[in-house]
Amino acid sequence: MPEGKGSGKIAVTQVRSGLRRPGRHQRTLEALGFKKHQQTVIHDDTPAIRGMIEQVKHLVEVRPANGE
Repeated sequence: MPEGKGSGKIAVTQVRSGLRRPGRHQRTLEALGFKKHQQTVIHDDTPAIRGMIEQVKHLVEVRPANGE
């Protein structure tokens, strides 16, 4: 995860499928804005978003959103 937590924007990419995962994980992916596998979404780096990412950290990849 990026070092500057709480500032700027982050790009979150779904790198593993949500199929055959607990319903809570599937709903968290949906709440993050993912519609399909390998999609990237941009979010503000907030504690709420970080909490959702923590729930599905094994399914997503996080990096700073440079220039977006």
